Amino acid sequence: MRRVVHINLLLCSLVFFTTRAGAQEFRIRGHVFDSTRTYPMEAVSVQTSAGRGTQTDAAGYYEILVSEKDSIWFSYLGKPTVRFPVLKISDPNAFDISLHVTIPVLKEVKIRPTSYRLDSIRNRLDYAKVFNYRKPALRPTVTSSGVGFDLNELVNMLRFRRNRSMAAFQRRLIEQEQESHVSHRFNTTLVRRLTRLEGPALDSFMIIYRPAYLFAKTAGEYEFQKYIRDAGLRFLQGLPPEAARRE
Repeated sequence: MRRVVHINLLLCSLVFFTTRAGAQEFRIRGHVFDSTRTYPMEAVSVQTSAGRGTQTDAAGYYEILVSEKDSIWFSYLGKPTVRFPVLKISDPNAFDISLHVTIPVLKEVKIRPTSYRLDSIRNRLDYAKVFNYRKPALRPTVTSSGVGFDLNELVNMLRFRRNRSMAAFQRRLIEQEQESHVSHRFNTTLVRRLTRLEGPALDSFMIIYRPAYLFAKTAGEYEFQKYIRDAGLRFLQGLPPEAARRE
């Protein structure tokens, strides 16, 4: 009898540890809607910090494999959301979210050609609250009763998690905006015309000789095109990029 009890305990332990090991990875499912939570959104990118990714279907549905240490985020037309830690998702089988996109914006994107400047302006308008975010600080205010401090600013200073999240999201949006600016100026059409590179050679050149944001922002048209021509010659000679243009 005692031997049977030991065997049963061993089997229970094996089942427990097998279950624990299998619980390290699971699936998160849900739907993505527009800002009104009325219309499902198709082709929204869903990504994890582990490098997995998928897209929503025509019904706005997605399903993605994650681990307990992962975070997931969503991106549409280059506009990312904040990251959602998996352990803080209360219902993995119905994690529905709404993106800061309205139906008029979706219709406009479908009928107009791609424009870097219009996309940049729209991105600034859609995320104005994030772009305009500043770290809360105590500032003196003058009232009829004398000089005091803004109570709202004091409350905001104590919202540490929100402040960190907003600051991180702001940095991501700014970095993404800077990358878009570089891609707009350093595009394959211009590079191909100035360097005559094609195929894999062009692909490698676009990665290795991609200029820094500061240079792409401040360089005049002549200086920028001269950089591409000179870089093309350096590429053919097997020389590395000029550090001044890459930092």
